[in-house]
Amino acid sequence: MRCRSFNTGQNAPFVFSFSRTNKTPTAHRKFHLPNGNLESVMEGTEGTSSVAGGVGGVRYMLKPARVTNEDILFCIDVDAESLVEMKTPGPNGKPFTRLDAIKQAILLFIHAKLTINPDHRFAFATLSKSVSWLRKEFSGNVESAISALRMLSTTSSSSQADLTNLFRLASHEAKKSRSQNRILRVILIYCRSSVKPHYQWPVNQKLFTLDVMYLHDKPGPENCPQEVYDTLVEALEHVSEYEGYIYESGQGLARVLFRHVSVLLAHPQQRCSQEYMDTVTPKPLTKKAPVTESGNGEDNIPVSSQ
Repeated sequence: MRCRSFNTGQNAPFVFSFSRTNKTPTAHRKFHLPNGNLESVMEGTEGTSSVAGGVGGVRYMLKPARVTNEDILFCIDVDAESLVEMKTPGPNGKPFTRLDAIKQAILLFIHAKLTINPDHRFAFATLSKSVSWLRKEFSGNVESAISALRMLSTTSSSSQADLTNLFRLASHEAKKSRSQNRILRVILIYCRSSVKPHYQWPVNQKLFTLDVMYLHDKPGPENCPQEVYDTLVEALEHVSEYEGYIYESGQGLARVLFRHVSVLLAHPQQRCSQEYMDTVTPKPLTKKAPVTESGNGEDNIPVSSQ
C-alpha cells in the first residue's frame, strides 16, 4: 500500500492512496539446511560473501553473472495535460510545464546512465491516441537525445490512450536487441488524470521490461488518478520481463519527478522487488517539538508534527 497526501490548501490534507498488488520476489530464495543454518542464495549478482554471527551463521552465495547492456525506449505522453504548469517556475520566472520537467528528467537520466555504462542506447516515441516514433534509431549519443527532445510537441486532448502499438513496437525492437545480446526496456511517462490507457496483449509474451512514471492532477469530480494508476500497474505486470517500477506524483514538483526517475537508473537484471525498494527510500525527517520540563517528574516525549 502506498499513500500520498495531496495538499488541498485546507488545514487537513486530503489523503489519497495508490496501491499495488504485492508480487513475490523471485531473485531471493531461502533454504533451511538440515543443520539448522539458513543459507540464502541470491542469483544474478557478481561476487561472494560470507558472514558468521555466533551459532548458526548466515552464508550468502552470489553467483557471478554478466549484466546485459540496455536499449531504452522513452515513450512520452504528449497530450494537452503535459502542458500543466509545475508549482515551481522555470528560469527568469517563466512557466515550467510537465513537459519541460520531463525533458530535463530524461536528460539527467541519460547522462547518469551513460556515466554508469557508455554502451547503453536510447530511442524515443510519443503517445497521443496511439504511439508513434520520434527517434527510432537507438543511440548512446547525448546530442541525438537532445535533438529528439527538442522535437517534442503536444497534441490536443484525447479521450483515448492505446498502448497496444507501443507493446508491438517494443516487442519487435526487443527481438532485435536480443540478437545483439542486449535487453530492451520501455519507460512510459504518462500525464493524464482521467483517461485510463487500454491495450490488448497476450499474457505469456514478455520480451521487455516496462517502467512507468505517472504525473497527474489532484483527484476530483472530473479526475480518477487512482483508476488510471491501477490500469498502469496492471499493464506493467502484464508485459514486463523483469521487475518493472512505477512511480507517481501529483505534487507538481520537479524535484519529486527527478528523484523518482533516478530510481529508474537501476538495471532490470539487478533489481529487488519494488515493495522492498519503497521501504528503503529516504523519508523526510520529522520535526520534534521542543522538550519542556514536566511538573510531575515524568519523562517528556517528543511529538512529531506533520
